[in-house]
Amino acid sequence: MLTGSSWMAIAVFIIAYTIIVSEKIHRTKVALIGAVALLLLKVMPQEEAIAKVDFNTIGLLLGMMIVVAIAMRTGMFEYMAIKLAKRVHGDPRKVMSIFFAFTAITSAFLDNVTTVLLVTPIIFSITATLKLNPVPFLISEIFASNIGGTATLIGDPPNIMIGGAVGLSFNDFLFALAPVVVVIGLVTNWLFLYIYRKQLVVEPQAQQLIMELDEHAYLKDVKLLKKVVLVLGLIVLGFILHNTLHIESATIAMAGAAVLLLISGLDPEELFKELEWTTIFFFVGLFILVGGLEVTGVIRSIAEWGLSITDSNLVLLGILILWLSAIASAFIDNIPFVATMIPLIKSMAQVGNLDVSTLWWSLALGACLGGNGTVIGASANVIVSSIASAKGHSISFVGFMKIAFPLMLVSIVIAHVYLYFRYFI
Repeated sequence: MLTGSSWMAIAVFIIAYTIIVSEKIHRTKVALIGAVALLLLKVMPQEEAIAKVDFNTIGLLLGMMIVVAIAMRTGMFEYMAIKLAKRVHGDPRKVMSIFFAFTAITSAFLDNVTTVLLVTPIIFSITATLKLNPVPFLISEIFASNIGGTATLIGDPPNIMIGGAVGLSFNDFLFALAPVVVVIGLVTNWLFLYIYRKQLVVEPQAQQLIMELDEHAYLKDVKLLKKVVLVLGLIVLGFILHNTLHIESATIAMAGAAVLLLISGLDPEELFKELEWTTIFFFVGLFILVGGLEVTGVIRSIAEWGLSITDSNLVLLGILILWLSAIASAFIDNIPFVATMIPLIKSMAQVGNLDVSTLWWSLALGACLGGNGTVIGASANVIVSSIASAKGHSISFVGFMKIAFPLMLVSIVIAHVYLYFRYFI
């Protein structure tokens, strides 16, 4: 049963969310004011609010932002951009497809936050050279990162949480989810090419300009580049082995950033000016806002209601979890939602004596793919949109949702069919 505190948490969340959608006030201001309102209304004490901030995500963001800021001084992103564009002869349709594939594959083995931090500067470089609007490529990148991250244990935070809670391995995720992720990726990429077909046109001179560029000329500091590649390689290896090493991804990212700061010889004060602090503080406020819904039992009540109406029917339960997770994850952070669903599914298994192994795939697909529905549905979305805004290319909430939400529903329909025929019949 919802309490007075629950209704206050709901009211603050709805008001904050409405203002964020309206884009009348910067979303970082709204998120922080909403978080403070929860504390002033005594919905939860300050200590609990701080505990709801996922510092693993914050640390991961900061660490990789530092690494990327240093890497940008080497010219490696411009080099990669030109190399990729030349491989497809500057054809904008092929450029979009190759970046989609590159981002999806990279996100399967890095977390999707790290991937977009690395890929976004490349997209800006290549679209500037081709004189194209970068926004369609950025939205495509967001989708590719969330879709690719769905395929493996380490690609997206919900998968990491599910795997750790129930002992599922990297290969378990790869075998169960990679086949449908490939299909969803191919369909989504085709849809993006169709939707933006009129914008994916360039002058032959721009394509020729790409082919005439010497990618090696854009490398500014080869000595620093070697250091960046070495440290980045160790960070990637650490992400892959983090379960074996029992070291959180934030620790790995911050360790890499600290080492790179030391061996690069660069001034930290200058580097830190380039970090996306508005993004960091938006996440802090958002974690507290969603935490208010969590600690007052709102998220749990929604999840329990969804579970109860299925009457322990595994097929209905699997489908409901898929769609409930997808819709919820489009509008609230999927991390606290998944954290709530895990113990509920475990409890249902014990009480109803059910084999719920297939339900973990419903939860993973719904939570990861559902994040594509809105610009605040997943960490990667927020980061890309923040970077775009800082560079003068605003991605509005409504503008993103018009394209993204229908495409997200298409991916969930494909996942629905896949789960039904592979696991539920």
